[in-house]
Amino acid sequence: MSTSFETIIILDFGSQYTQLIARRIRELGVYCEIHPFNKPIAELRALKPVGVVLSGGPSSVYEEGAPHCTAEILEIGVPILGICYGLQLISYFLGGKVEPSSRREYGAAQIRQTAQSRLLSGLPADFPVWMSHGDHVTDPPPGFQVVADTESALGAVEDTARDLYGLQFHPEVAHTPDGKRILGNFVRDICGAHGDWTPKSFIEASVERIREQIGDSHAVCGLSGGVDSSVAAALVARAIGDRQTCIFVDNGLLRKQEFEKVLLAFKDYGGLNVKGVAAGERFLQALRGVEDPERKRKIIGYEFIEVFQEEAVKLGKIDFLVQGTLYPDVIESVSVKGPSAVIKSHHNVGGLPEKMRLRLVEPLRELFKDEVRAVGRELGLPAALIDRQPFPGPGLAVRIIGPVDQTRITLLQESDNIVLEEIKRAGLYTKLWQSFAVLLPINTVGVMGDNRTYEQVIAIRAVESQDGMTADWARLPYDVLESISRRIVSEVKGINRVVYDISSKPPSTIEWE
Repeated sequence: MSTSFETIIILDFGSQYTQLIARRIRELGVYCEIHPFNKPIAELRALKPVGVVLSGGPSSVYEEGAPHCTAEILEIGVPILGICYGLQLISYFLGGKVEPSSRREYGAAQIRQTAQSRLLSGLPADFPVWMSHGDHVTDPPPGFQVVADTESALGAVEDTARDLYGLQFHPEVAHTPDGKRILGNFVRDICGAHGDWTPKSFIEASVERIREQIGDSHAVCGLSGGVDSSVAAALVARAIGDRQTCIFVDNGLLRKQEFEKVLLAFKDYGGLNVKGVAAGERFLQALRGVEDPERKRKIIGYEFIEVFQEEAVKLGKIDFLVQGTLYPDVIESVSVKGPSAVIKSHHNVGGLPEKMRLRLVEPLRELFKDEVRAVGRELGLPAALIDRQPFPGPGLAVRIIGPVDQTRITLLQESDNIVLEEIKRAGLYTKLWQSFAVLLPINTVGVMGDNRTYEQVIAIRAVESQDGMTADWARLPYDVLESISRRIVSEVKGINRVVYDISSKPPSTIEWE
């Protein structure tokens, strides 16, 4: 993707931390893109980067089939930083020696500076870092100076004459407390980037690009009420005004009163042409008797496509479809591991471009979730929209284990609403990635008053995460859990037991289906 911003390029060799490198560099106000390790050198030059980072990776550089970029990257004419595998690859290309470590070094280590360093400038003589490697550089290439080491391996090397730098540890992870300063030294002091990547500058550049792409045509936006689609819609509206129509579909699987609340929120915001479509009966009819979660997703996705298609026809000639695609989706399709083997079948606009012959407008495809929220705030979207926790495309259908009907939807809506009320009352809503209720397909014995009950079970799920790719179960205060449980059992007729999910991702997923 082309950009007018100062750009750092990351070549991805399969590290689980590659996205973190990009996030940290962007936090410094410098635009950063991730590309596969084998991207042609001519295409990389065309991006006019001010610096290049070679990521870590699980392979050994000397193994057959290991991911190798072209050695020409070392002559691209801008500073290069190799991290872990990236350092080993630089050494491999330039005549250094890379060998298996006597023991795999994983976890905290202490780095000691051994020489004056541009990369480690301003850091203490000794500082903690995070290691994760099975190989290490035993002899750096000619021209390189070792500027830091650990008890068992070199820690950092530099060849300032050729502007080549390498770290054996991972500066991008939180376990390297001074890592952001190290990346700042590389990006700002060594590469000379000034930091022109801000929400305001992104909006200005995006509005210009959207106007150029859409011209005098019209667009439709599939609005879910979530953060991504809301910000995408607001951005396009700033560019083309009322030539965009947002369609918000009530599929009967939304949270309690969510359809009305979202429409009201957009009415208060103004500037968006939002059309609400009540289609709950249609979706529930299609889902009648269906238990398999994959079938649920496919049915919901198909019905969304049909509704959008019908509504678009009513609007007349529509040439473009606006989607809230984010950068992690883009990275996934071009990463070192290749495109995802399975595309989520519940993505409710996945089939629209082919079916409706619409051209895609994806104004957020360069952003991570936290950056989307920052752009939304800059655009003036209300906090109620910007701070919303992620909500699954298929809605409550994948939080109802087993068949979906109106009775079970109501039970879950009422229980889920209590969860949200108590989480917000405790001031925890924006501190959690997600918090919600799940309706389980079992009944248990209970006692209410002097009577025996045999009613259904609600599971509570609350997780902490930065991006949803990994998540840890939230240690909610006992008094909050007690309030949630007491209210659900007392106020939701048909529920007599509440349990709490203490599973992390991995191995569990955040959603139950």
